[in-house]
Amino acid sequence: MSAVPGRPPVLGLDTLVRLRRGPGTGPATAPRRLAVPDGMTAPLGCDAVAVPAGLGPQIQPRLPRVGCVYADETHWWWLVPSDSDYALEWPAPAHYATGALVPDSPRAPDLIHRPDGTLPYTPPLPLYLTLCRLTGTAPTWSRPVSA
Repeated sequence: MSAVPGRPPVLGLDTLVRLRRGPGTGPATAPRRLAVPDGMTAPLGCDAVAVPAGLGPQIQPRLPRVGCVYADETHWWWLVPSDSDYALEWPAPAHYATGALVPDSPRAPDLIHRPDGTLPYTPPLPLYLTLCRLTGTAPTWSRPVSA
């Protein structure tokens, strides 16, 4: 379709679907996948756990081993093996991202920690327990069971 002089351009359905609702918002950004660094392999697949940027520096020194960590202005992202959310409820304000997809990000977060070796993973249970401790949340397995 061509534009008619003096009239706003006609938007196709594909363009309209990609636009966010609300004044002043531009096109929606597609989720971005955190990339495994060159020279590393992810034989178990990758998911990610996001925490607010203020928690990141508190978590890292408490972990026995740290895998790849990415950061942007608002979050730190920890690569974990796929399905690390199985039977776990990650405590708020953490966000579990299946497939290591970063939602609504104009650019990919920066890699701020790369471990020695070829595996990019942070062990999920120490990360989970550290998050539980810092957020004052009881781990899933120690919560009372209701009938």
